[in-house]
Amino acid sequence: MTSPKIGAPVRGSTSGRPVMVALDMLGRRGALRLLWELRCGPLTFRALQTACHSNPGSMNTRLKELRTLGIVEHEAGGYRLTRHGNALIEALQPLQSWADGWAADQTAADPS
Repeated sequence: MTSPKIGAPVRGSTSGRPVMVALDMLGRRGALRLLWELRCGPLTFRALQTACHSNPGSMNTRLKELRTLGIVEHEAGGYRLTRHGNALIEALQPLQSWADGWAADQTAADPS
């Protein structure tokens, strides 16, 4: 699987439009979990690996992709979200709110 890149074809789209690249990236194994764990601040590779319960190879691949897209950066304190990464977390909040309401309705409707 090739790394997603704006302007290049990605899974499910040949257009390379930014929204399609973002959705491809977010759909990759472990990407959302990495973003979630970094939402509160920087983490070292080892701390991030522990938090994500991920294998090092998989995590390295996701981190490389997220760094290439400018969503995550690495500095002395570890990995952290960039301003685009933080904006992405904020953009996902309405989806989280929707999912919470949807789950509550599903739970209330489940007779078992």
